Amino acid sequence: MEKAGGEMIIHVKVKPKSGKREVESFGDGRYLVYLKEPPENGRANIELLNVLSKFLGTPATRIKIKTGFTSNNKMLEVS
Repeated sequence: MEKAGGEMIIHVKVKPKSGKREVESFGDGRYLVYLKEPPENGRANIELLNVLSKFLGTPATRIKIKTGFTSNNKMLEVS
């Protein structure tokens, strides 16, 4: 898990259209996240923020996608 100026950086691999919502942690700020939504029009990204919000106990507004908006591999910042 990386820290940048008080922010936590996490790395996520997303599996959209998987038929379930689940988060697997691999330590060191690495996660595999299964989503139900397809990767169309940002729907999977929105679901990702909501799922991680519940998993981390942090408001979704405090989680930002830094890289990987159109990729399955994403880097997120949690403040």
